[in-house]
Amino acid sequence: MQRHINAYLVFMIAPALAVFGAFFLLPLARLAVTSAAGPEGLKIYLASLTTPRYFETLIYTILLSASVTLVTLVFSGVSGVFLTRNEFAGKSILVSMLTFPLAFPGVVVGFMIILLVGRQGLVGDITKFFTGGKVVLAYSMMGLFLGYLYFSIPRVITTIMAAAEKLDISLEEAARSLGASPFDVIKDVLIPALVPGLISSGAICFATAMGAFGTAFTLATDIDVLPILIYTEFTLLANIAMAASLSIVLGLITWVVLSLARTAAGTTIAAAG
Repeated sequence: MQRHINAYLVFMIAPALAVFGAFFLLPLARLAVTSAAGPEGLKIYLASLTTPRYFETLIYTILLSASVTLVTLVFSGVSGVFLTRNEFAGKSILVSMLTFPLAFPGVVVGFMIILLVGRQGLVGDITKFFTGGKVVLAYSMMGLFLGYLYFSIPRVITTIMAAAEKLDISLEEAARSLGASPFDVIKDVLIPALVPGLISSGAICFATAMGAFGTAFTLATDIDVLPILIYTEFTLLANIAMAASLSIVLGLITWVVLSLARTAAGTTIAAAG
């Protein structure tokens, strides 16, 4: 009987193991072998972290991703709770519009940013009419920030809305009855209850921004972020070993952030329980 159960478990888990091996382990192993096959060997990882250009690009990418994550969490947190707790005409349309960017690939998002704050964009035309000079943001880190924010908010706001639906409003009512101010209720009751969802969605937002390529590629006139650097090293400079090592560094950073977020979210839930 036990043999049949073991065979059944193996049969059920085999497809997942096959997919995991083919689409994760093998490509990762290939990247590791390629990175070490260059003339520098494993020292290439040290070079990827100590060479000024690579290190500065890594720092810029981390700071950009962190800032996008922070702003996204603030906007999505406030909007998500408001939309969950209030009913008004056109709410379903508004929610649909907020999540609509999920359907757009990064290239389309980049093109929309160009149409908004590019050289021929709407904002530039308006500022030229009123001030005589155009405001152009599309081809800088600010333009990339706006693009990342555009596709990050839909990913986070849906998670926050789902978390807000599960909140026990009676806890907030009890805090108010005990004399807590609206600010104290938000600080001591609402935000702690949303922390697991904020951490989880924030980690996914950060990881997505770290590895986003399409938007950066569309706007990459005066932008140097890690995905673009990897693309340049691989296609233009034929520095395949460095491109592979930078890819692994990028993957390790996002993996660490996701792992820490998963642990922190689980610890928060356990403490709250």
